[in-house]
Amino acid sequence: MGFCADIFNQHVDWALKERTYNKNKAHKALYAKARLQHPNVPSALLQTVRDSAMEAVKATKFKRHPRKKPTSGLRYDKRTMTLRGHQLTLSCIGKREKLILNVPEYFQEVFETWEFRAATLTYSKHNKQFWVRLVFETETPTQLEGGIQGIDRGLYHQAVTSNGQFFSSSRIRAVQRRYLYNRRQLQQKGTRSAKRRLKTMSGCDYRFMRDTNHCVSKKLANQPGIAAFVLEDLSSIRTRRRGKKMNKWLGSWAFYQQEQFLTYKAEALGKKVVYQDPRYTRAKMQYL
Repeated sequence: MGFCADIFNQHVDWALKERTYNKNKAHKALYAKARLQHPNVPSALLQTVRDSAMEAVKATKFKRHPRKKPTSGLRYDKRTMTLRGHQLTLSCIGKREKLILNVPEYFQEVFETWEFRAATLTYSKHNKQFWVRLVFETETPTQLEGGIQGIDRGLYHQAVTSNGQFFSSSRIRAVQRRYLYNRRQLQQKGTRSAKRRLKTMSGCDYRFMRDTNHCVSKKLANQPGIAAFVLEDLSSIRTRRRGKKMNKWLGSWAFYQQEQFLTYKAEALGKKVVYQDPRYTRAKMQYL
C-alpha cells in the first residue's frame, strides 16, 4: 500500500502542475516512469491508482491537494480482483492474495443477487488488521407515488418533520460532552495508562454519531405513504463565522452524513430526496 500511495501522490502533483485530470494524458506522461520506479507493482493496479488520483483531483477542482498515506485505503476494480463464489483474489506485489469470504446472513441476498463492482482494501491501525469492503450494484427501484415530507435539521433537534415528528438531539449532546470531558482529563493526566485509554476511546464519538444517524435515517425512510423528502441545502453551513462555541458545535455535527444515509435508504425503497434553499423554509414547510 505504501508504493501505491507514492504513485497516487506523484499523479496528483502532476495533475495540479499541468492543471488537468485527463487520464490518457496522465498515462502518457507518468506510466513508463512509474513502471521503472515500482516494477513489482502490477500494471493493472498502477492504472487503478492513477484513475483514483485523477478522480480525486477532479472532485476537488484543483482547490485542494489530495494526499495518500502509506496506510490509506486502496481501491480495486475488475482489472485487479476476481470474485468466484466466496473466493476473492486481489492483485498485490508478487502472487495474488486469495481470501475466502464469510458472508453474514444479513448480506446473503445482496451477495447472491446484486452485481459485484469493486472493492476497497483498508488497514486499521487501531486493530492492526486489513479489511476488504465490497461494492455491489443493482437497479434503482421504480419511483413510488405518495406524499412529500419536509425535514428540518438543527442542533437541538436532529430532525423535525413537517407532520410534527421530533427527533431530539439531547442524548447526542450529552454523549459528545462526556467524551470531550474525558479526553481533556486524560490528556491533562498524560500517563501511560491515560494514553492507552485515549487510544481505546479513539473513534468512539464518531461511531456513536454514525449509529445515531443510521437509526434516524432508517426511521424516516421507512415511513409509509411518503414518496419524497425535502431537505435544506446545508452545504455552506460552516462557511460563516458564528463564534468559537457555535463553530465547534457545528463542526461536530454530521449533517452531510445524515443526508447521505437518508438518500441511499430512500432510493433503495423507491423514494427520492430533494434539496431546498434554507432561506424561508419555515414558511414553505407549512404548505408541504
